[in-house]
Amino acid sequence: MRGSARAPIGWGSGHVTGVTARSLGLNMYIRWLFQLSQLQQPRRAAFLKHIQCKHQGARHWTHSGGGPYRAVIFDMGGVLIPSPGRVAAEWELQNDIPPGTILQAFISGGEKGPWMKFMRGEITTEDFLQQFGRLCSEISKTSVPVGSFFSLLTSEQVAKQFPVMTEAITQIRAKGLRTAVLSNNFYLPNGKSFLPLDRKQFDVVVESCLEGVCKPDPRIYKLCLERLGLLPSESIFLDDLGPNLKAAASLGIHTIQVDDPETAVKELETRLGFTLRMIVPNTCPMRKTMDIPRGSLEKYLKDLLGTQSTGPLELLQFDHGQSNPTYYIRLANHQLVLRKKPPGTLLPSSHAVEREFRIMKALANAGVPVPRVLDLCEDSGVIGTPFYLMEYCPGLIYRDPSLPGLEPTQRRAIYTAMNRVLCKIHSVDLKATGLEDYTKHGDYIPHQVQTWIKHYRASETSTIPAMERLIQWLPHHLPRQQKTTLVHGDFRLDNLLFHPEKAEVLAVLDWELSTLGDPLVDVASSCLAHYLPSSFPGSLLRGFSDCDFTQLGIPTAEEYFRMYCLHSGIPPTENWNFYMAFSFFRMAAILQGVYKRSLTGQASFVDTEQSGKLPEFMSNLAWDFAIKEGFRVFKEMPATKPSTRSYHTQAGHSPCRAPQA
Repeated sequence: MRGSARAPIGWGSGHVTGVTARSLGLNMYIRWLFQLSQLQQPRRAAFLKHIQCKHQGARHWTHSGGGPYRAVIFDMGGVLIPSPGRVAAEWELQNDIPPGTILQAFISGGEKGPWMKFMRGEITTEDFLQQFGRLCSEISKTSVPVGSFFSLLTSEQVAKQFPVMTEAITQIRAKGLRTAVLSNNFYLPNGKSFLPLDRKQFDVVVESCLEGVCKPDPRIYKLCLERLGLLPSESIFLDDLGPNLKAAASLGIHTIQVDDPETAVKELETRLGFTLRMIVPNTCPMRKTMDIPRGSLEKYLKDLLGTQSTGPLELLQFDHGQSNPTYYIRLANHQLVLRKKPPGTLLPSSHAVEREFRIMKALANAGVPVPRVLDLCEDSGVIGTPFYLMEYCPGLIYRDPSLPGLEPTQRRAIYTAMNRVLCKIHSVDLKATGLEDYTKHGDYIPHQVQTWIKHYRASETSTIPAMERLIQWLPHHLPRQQKTTLVHGDFRLDNLLFHPEKAEVLAVLDWELSTLGDPLVDVASSCLAHYLPSSFPGSLLRGFSDCDFTQLGIPTAEEYFRMYCLHSGIPPTENWNFYMAFSFFRMAAILQGVYKRSLTGQASFVDTEQSGKLPEFMSNLAWDFAIKEGFRVFKEMPATKPSTRSYHTQAGHSPCRAPQA
């Protein structure tokens, strides 16, 4: 037993006073909690599960064993998904709960405490929440809604596997190694264990609540090894907590402590001797229907670049860029990106790689971050269709708009950077960049509505009722355009390339739909994901309408629009619903085109069955916004016969409100 511990400056009565746990660092805070607990060291180790301690680098315990590795064993919380300790710290800050309440409750009571009994499957979820809630209230001296914390902890928006770990597991299994999960875990109210993972990734899954024993008890490690059919020295175990790793190492298992998933994967690569991450993120081997003739491409590149390299041409396909297939090229010391029109019969004026090339070349010195373009080839004889080349720009593309794995402050910074770069696009000097004649000025929305009606009709495969209603409604409810600017046309988070270490947009991608027009169309396009559910059926777009924006730290659509108005210095608009209706209508038309191309194998990466459902889904959302706009206009209409009414209303201008669908 240790003597009483002295609280760090600013702390008192077991919780922070005046400063937050985050500002002091979770590591310091957790050490303080364990000093307070007065628990013996052997017992203390059993309660460390799921508490994430931040250190620098990945640490490991070594032993005298050797030989080739045959399996990698992963802890879940803090390794594959965010740890409960990390989630708890953020939840407490959001809900004004004294920092550290949840963590202290985790360890309180030792082996007989509610958390450890829950981990061993000895009590139900209902009993756990009752006991844990009382304990948290005693610790914090206030009522603690632990049901809210438990819901967040097990929600889809939080319990998402880190992409870097998913990629690593894929590479490990591709090399013939086995994979396993070894986790202190619990049951959900439906009687199933909490396992938000794809079981197909693992050969063995061992959970404490099913086995009745928790880490660091040696029995659970031996059970995992037995099911893998391996010796301890043939496996590597990743966990975020030192005591769990120490117990594994004592049995002869190689170990890596996970303080940060990226760092841990690098350490694992060193141990295994092969890469676990794609050298070029977001790429994959060439799809057969999208392959291009390498001989003629290599000759063209050598003539263009002046290289006489005898090395092979490396060619990979990016898994994004549905309308215009996009490829990564490495030749000698050159890294390039090629973007081309798809093969087959195309709709007139669509897939305009020529426009993309022109606009990106014009923006090179205009303050808008874009990749450096090198050449436009309009000769279809080279690779089958026109294409252009640009320099490869390494960075991060956030495919999931909920930004899993980031802190709330980081998420807000990402969306703020996105908002600011959109303002830069809309402030481009058209005369100075030579873009005054890029398209006709004025009548942008009417022209766009008619254009997308034509595109939809040209790719129509069946009647969609909502699309028919929108085709009738949109031309009769056109807004008055206040300003003409450069418009990106498809401005979304996943069309931006970010700096890997800070909230900075390195490049704006996919300028195919760029034009001169109403900038509010881009703002609405930015908010599509806000109204799509996280379970949206398809990989082309992802949403997070069912997530808690406050918990995530992400601006709501209304906040994002107000932010844009502030950054751009423009007044808010009343008819936001129209812009959202048009944006979803346009997206429905685009997805209808993707679906039709998928039927003939022309689309890049599409599940044909799923993609066929998306246009109707999008058009229904568009019609919902059309109905809301109709109600808004109706409510602002003056009374037709005010003299006959027995009461009087006075209408005024309402503040900007971006409706939440």
